[in-house]
Order: sequence, then structure tokens, then C-alpha cells
Amino acid sequence: MTWYAALGALEQGLVYGIMVIGVYLTFRILDFPDLTVDGSLPLGAAVTAVAITNGVNPFLALFYATLAGFIAGCVTALLNTKLNILHLLASILTMIALYSINIRIMDGPNVSLLGVDTVFDPLIEMGIPGYLAAPLVFGVFALVVIIGIVWFLFTELGMAVLATGDNSQMITAQGVNTHSIIILGVGISNALVALSGGLVAQNQGAADVNMGVGTIVAGLASVIVGETIFGDKSIPRAFVAALLGSIVYRLVIGLALGLELGEFSIAPSDLNLITAILVVLALTAPSIKKKVLKS
Repeated sequence: MTWYAALGALEQGLVYGIMVIGVYLTFRILDFPDLTVDGSLPLGAAVTAVAITNGVNPFLALFYATLAGFIAGCVTALLNTKLNILHLLASILTMIALYSINIRIMDGPNVSLLGVDTVFDPLIEMGIPGYLAAPLVFGVFALVVIIGIVWFLFTELGMAVLATGDNSQMITAQGVNTHSIIILGVGISNALVALSGGLVAQNQGAADVNMGVGTIVAGLASVIVGETIFGDKSIPRAFVAALLGSIVYRLVIGLALGLELGEFSIAPSDLNLITAILVVLALTAPSIKKKVLKS
């Protein structure tokens, strides 16, 4: 892998790491399988792109995207808590609806961001090369997100979120409305996913309605890889592991796509197969390690 390819993998790992943190919040903290992310990531990109092309400051556009993602997550949680629709089905319904909504927002399948202001411009104007500006911006955003989510989970409301995912019956007996907690948690998760989508759109120079395909697979793979390699014994460590897992996942994907074995070479269409193999290896690694140590 070349230095440029490694830098690109780091860049993608950081920006999609924000999405992975959102996925970790629902799947591990709330124990709420949520497939909305395949729709909320392009939602964030669509809102950001339309806002910027209409003259909105790129940082303010990210706020709008985050708010839109929060609303999408709340819709999924409301379908589950208030209408008693299974969480997986509720998230699929929202994801399907978001496909049409995203096209409505963009008034088409995609929106170009070429030639408009982005969050990278301030660093580029300071003389920092574009290929370094993106990782720096993404790193700052990821760091702020981790600090913010860890701080939140140590507040009284955050403790209620943790307790709801760990033992909903116990926290209900304490007088906490678990429906409200689930709505808040799933909303925050998708807000982070939409924020990631907004940053990806500004980095790629376009928003596309199909850019969220496979997001949940990549998110889960990154979470599992992070947990396997770096552990999750504490809340701060778990979220840092999720971010690092995203970086490792992107590096492995980059290495795999550049692998050539004689006449055989891996194509981008093999990405899902690579992800599946990577997840299987990550899931089986702990048990294999125990067997090796025992022997």
C-alpha cells in the first residue's frame, strides 16, 4: 500500500468512524438493532449539499444535517416504542422512506458540491495541503464526538441510557420512561451518522442517494474489529476502540483491494465478501486465541 493510499484509508476511517460511534451507541449501548443508518447517512449528505449550494455556511449545513439525522432516528424509535413495531422492521421502514425523502431533498438522485465552500477551506487557506486538511478536520470532529458522547453517558440522563440498554425492567422500576430514552438514544445515533454523511459529501464533492448502501455492514464490521483488537472494558475505551476499528477496517479494505495473486486480483465488487470474511475472523479470533493459549 502506498503512502497516499494509507492516508486515504486513514481519512475514510476517521470520517466513517463518526458513523461507527453512532452504530455502537445503538447496537452495544442501547441493544437496539438499527438499520436506519443506511438511509440517515445519505440524508446527512443530501441536507448538507442542498444547504451549501443555497449559500449556507458549510459548518451550519452540518448542524442541519445532524438535526435531520436526529429526526430520522426518532421516527424509527417512535415506530418501535409507540406503534410496537419490531425494531428491525421499524428501522427498515424508515430506511426505505428515507430513500424517497433524500431524492425529494436533492430534487434528484445527486447534488454536486464542486466549486463551493467546504469545512476544509479554512485549513487550505492557511497553506495546509488538501490531502492533509481532510484527515485533520475529520480527526478533530471525531475527537469532539467521542469527548461529547462519553461526557453525555456519564451524566444522569446518559446513565439512564446505559441502564436502559443493560436492564430495561430494572430502570423502568426506578420510574424512568424507557420509551423516551430509546427515542433519545436512537436519535443521537442517527444524528452522528448524518454528521458523518455530511462530512463525506463535502469531502467527495457530491451527495448521492445510494451512498449509504452497505453503511450498516461497514459499521458493524468496524465495531467488531475494534472490540476484538482494542477491547471495550470501559466506556471511553469502547468508543476509542470503535473509532480505531473503523481505521483498521479501512486499512484492511485498502490492502485487500490492492492485493494481486498471480492472475487473480480483488475488485471493488468484492468489498462485501471481504467485509464478511473480516467480520468472521474478528468474531472467531477470541475463541481461537483461548484455544491456542490453553494448548
